[in-house]
Amino acid sequence: MVSSSIRKQSPDTEPPVKKSRPSKQSTAAKSSVVGVNSVDVKEKGANVAATPVIDGGAPSAGERNYWLMKAEPESRFENGVDVKFSIDDLAAKTEPEPWDGIRAYAARNNLRAMKKGDLAFFYHSNCKEPGIVGTMEIVQEHSPDLSAHDPKAPYYDPTSSPSNPKWSVVHVKFRSKFAVPIGLKELREMGGPGKPLENMQMLKQSRLSVSKVTAAEWEYLMSMAESKAAQ
Repeated sequence: MVSSSIRKQSPDTEPPVKKSRPSKQSTAAKSSVVGVNSVDVKEKGANVAATPVIDGGAPSAGERNYWLMKAEPESRFENGVDVKFSIDDLAAKTEPEPWDGIRAYAARNNLRAMKKGDLAFFYHSNCKEPGIVGTMEIVQEHSPDLSAHDPKAPYYDPTSSPSNPKWSVVHVKFRSKFAVPIGLKELREMGGPGKPLENMQMLKQSRLSVSKVTAAEWEYLMSMAESKAAQ
């Protein structure tokens, strides 16, 4: 899998999103989950398409961390490779998917902080209607991003080597697709002074492709996704 619109930039500039090759499998059977709610945070999962964590159980709610990770759902070519990757592409995968192509240090450091069993929002970026479209689970913790060493890859980095890798990748699995996305406009409205998302990292650092989400922000947004699905 190849990553997205992450351009080669200086270390203090964050890329807008992560990207991947499109899935080669049909997404029709995998995208049937259309509504989720806050019970997902409590591991009851009644309305969530959950995927078991590899090599062990998930952490308890008190130990789990939450994230937001961006990808581009519309075709865009980088070095001759279409880096499109959507929530439906992830849903069609039958094996853990590497979240690769991250080429900014702050986003990379967030990848390295992830633990198996953490949950993340899947965010569609750089498209007509950007926003949070579903959830996924971290099933394998960070390892070197080998795509950085491939001259044919869109985000080849000659300064990184297998003996001294600069970049990292985690592996994720699909958990749910929202019936109705939570759009960027709504997120910004909820991020105003005194509102629930006032301190959300993604809104504070809009170009950060991998950002932290607090437990309170996660519960609030999952409840919002449930409410939108019920309307």
